[in-house]
Amino acid sequence: MWIYEKKLQYPVKIKNTNHQLAQIIISQLGGPDGELAASMRYLHQRYACPYDKITGILTDVGTEELAHLEMIAAILYQLTRDLTPDQIAGTPFATYFVDHTTGLYPVAASGVPFDMKYVGVKGDLLTDLTEDLAADAAITQMQPLSKNRKKAL
Repeated sequence: MWIYEKKLQYPVKIKNTNHQLAQIIISQLGGPDGELAASMRYLHQRYACPYDKITGILTDVGTEELAHLEMIAAILYQLTRDLTPDQIAGTPFATYFVDHTTGLYPVAASGVPFDMKYVGVKGDLLTDLTEDLAADAAITQMQPLSKNRKKAL
């Protein structure tokens, strides 16, 4: 169905491990608005879509999200690959490490495992596209806080 090139579109080359950064990025893998949820959302919504062109777009975007999933996984692996239990002890990443060591498992930063309940598929084109927009908007909210936003909080 697809032609798969065995390389990342944007190669990931991280030299230093960083469990703190991995703890944040893990939500991009398995969080409610992460890449796994996005790919499942688009690839499942396409079946009930009544318009061929929009079905094609949903397929293309869902496939692209799978490529993002692969890049996020590469980032996470490289951030955690050489960590030892001593480096992890007492950090927020410790509970993840107990169950998965440095294996990649789709969870949110809170530690909640990925669940398909994150994915809205209603079979109604407008509802599904609204779900897609809301999920994509949630990702943009994960940007670091500016000085003005920090003061407002």
